[in-house]
Amino acid sequence: MLKKIRIQGAVLLFKQSRHPVKLTALIYLKEALLAERYEECADMIKAAIEFGAEQFEIQGLLEDPKRNP
Repeated sequence: MLKKIRIQGAVLLFKQSRHPVKLTALIYLKEALLAERYEECADMIKAAIEFGAEQFEIQGLLEDPKRNP
């Protein structure tokens, strides 16, 4: 994902870095959802948000058609 930053009229594009804790929390969230361990999900969501997860990343996991709610 590219991120735009404006500095004195110039637009800079750079690749947004991926924080390993964010990615780990999202993976654990996905595993907890698939295993139906819903009590763990809130903590995984909080950790992912704290380390930069976007709303669409979390929402995508919550609405994953592969799992059976």
